[in-house]
Amino acid sequence: PFPAGLCGGSASGKTTVATRIIEALDVPWVVLLSMDSFYKVLDEGQQALAARSDYNFDHPDAFDFELLISVLRKLKKGKSVKVPVYDFTTHSRRPPVCLQKTVYGANVIVFEGILAFANKELLKLLDMKVFVDTDSDIRLVRRLQRDIMERGRDVAGVIKQYNKFVKPAFEQYIEPTVQVADIVVPRGGENFVALDLIVQHVHSQL
Repeated sequence: PFPAGLCGGSASGKTTVATRIIEALDVPWVVLLSMDSFYKVLDEGQQALAARSDYNFDHPDAFDFELLISVLRKLKKGKSVKVPVYDFTTHSRRPPVCLQKTVYGANVIVFEGILAFANKELLKLLDMKVFVDTDSDIRLVRRLQRDIMERGRDVAGVIKQYNKFVKPAFEQYIEPTVQVADIVVPRGGENFVALDLIVQHVHSQL
């Protein structure tokens, strides 16, 4: 299998880029794996912080990297895996275990997440690394729209979280990882030339 990693700031358009790459590839057996599925389960204290927009979901400690690496290794071996389903409205993994998503081995694995390049073990598993580079103002507007419409947040809470956690985490953990990227995609999913080049490269590797 050919694992490609997509990294970029929150609401940079990673999922859009991933979806367009998968559509353009037009090959059987492609898996889309999102880092959002691997948020850690919060305890009661962390749940209370999250409800007040005071929990840092953009820090590496918020993610279960051990489980994520284990899942990606199994997919690289062509095995099927169980992937948690995360609920953003309640900040929790959806119980019971039977609601986990079964993902089967594939020819191409597209893995996307804000901290996709922040772990050295994870980086070793990726055959291609793409950084989605989108203007910070556009990312903030998109995040406001998404969090209010899809996740039941209010404007004040989203802006508070953005200023306190999202922006500093981007500058400290996400933006520097552009250095390890093989390809940088400015303007995200609207950059059809870059997407075409990525698709051509994946086809050549397959």
